[in-house]
Amino acid sequence: MNKEILRLAIPNIISNISVPLLSSVDTALMGRMSELHIGAVGVGSMIFNFIYWNFGFLRMGTTGMTAQAYGRSAEAEITHTLGRALLIVLAVGALLLLLQGPIGAAGFTLMQTEGEQRALVAQYFYLRIWAAPATLGLYAFMGWFFGMQNAIYPLILTVAINVVNILLSVYLVEYQGMDVDGVALGTLIAQYFGLLLAIALFFYRYRYLLPHFRLRAIAAWGELTGFLRINADIFLRTLCLTGAFGFFYSQSSGQGEMALAVNTILLQYLNWMSYGVDGFAYASESLVGKYKGAGNRSRTRRAIRLSFGWGMGLALLFSLGYGLAGEGLLRLFTNQPDVIAAARPYLFWMILFPLLGTPSYIWDGVYIGLTASVSMRNSMLAAVVIFLLGYYLSVGLGNHGLWLALLLFLFARGVIQQWLFARKGLELR
Repeated sequence: MNKEILRLAIPNIISNISVPLLSSVDTALMGRMSELHIGAVGVGSMIFNFIYWNFGFLRMGTTGMTAQAYGRSAEAEITHTLGRALLIVLAVGALLLLLQGPIGAAGFTLMQTEGEQRALVAQYFYLRIWAAPATLGLYAFMGWFFGMQNAIYPLILTVAINVVNILLSVYLVEYQGMDVDGVALGTLIAQYFGLLLAIALFFYRYRYLLPHFRLRAIAAWGELTGFLRINADIFLRTLCLTGAFGFFYSQSSGQGEMALAVNTILLQYLNWMSYGVDGFAYASESLVGKYKGAGNRSRTRRAIRLSFGWGMGLALLFSLGYGLAGEGLLRLFTNQPDVIAAARPYLFWMILFPLLGTPSYIWDGVYIGLTASVSMRNSMLAAVVIFLLGYYLSVGLGNHGLWLALLLFLFARGVIQQWLFARKGLELR
């Protein structure tokens, strides 16, 4: 079982860490310009995170349902799950492009952007939005590959996309004189490159499933509504998650350009941690789903226990690393002495986040594998209430209060998920 977990987790960790690496490179490129540019890319990225994370069900729901079908060796169901995910991608991608004007305007207002910063965020947003169909399509393919117990293809896709993205962003910003538009254009091109690569990989290894492809079966109302019902719960759960982080960015922006720049940089620490431990969360999605589908309760529970052991071990390494090298990492993101000085008092929060926040990430993977979407949604709703209460009770602490509320949010979610599982076990819904 440990070998199985590592076979899935190690490629996931490598591919996941390349994601914040991209964000870190973007932040570092803008960090050589000004705090306005750092904040603009941070706010612009958060708007897209809010959009895309809310459609994360295209990956998460697809993984859980595919993994359970894989455990049952149901090839037609496996094929139709991918088809239904791609059908939703087409609809949602077209809708996002049609509504980009009002979506952008709402995002700029909610994130409290004004003046020159608003112009920079708009420049970034209205270019990158054209990558939406490709980004959502990649969600569907990656979720499906995970469900098929294949962590290598997502690794190939993520690393290839991010290498292309980083090279293009550096070239466009450093050698073509672009700024936030160079970062956005690099992302746009890389996403479509990734989608074409995902399609090629599917045909290379899984073309034997094509005879099972039936458009009528994919669009059958009963099965489609079942797919949508599970994913609607995940959508609401993710809406709460992105709302919490959106609120964090909005309140950071409201405290001024310096606070926004500091928090944008420090969130890179959280991103590195979350994408690292998510490697074991993704492994638990695949394994828990497979063994749940096969009806093997003992191996399902063992997969859960060992996923937590590995995840918390990695979390401890992150805490130690941030404690020993936290200040040095600041200089990777910016060479502005005033930004470094302003960020230094908040570094101790970075030590706490891996230890107290990691259980919520691993439980997410377990719940996705069990397709326990209702419990996942309810635990998130409760955690958001705790987050908001924590923020308003600690508002007098300024930016420290904001970080305290975010830590409470992650910790509370893990505790609630643990409690729900203790009550219902593998029968969670």
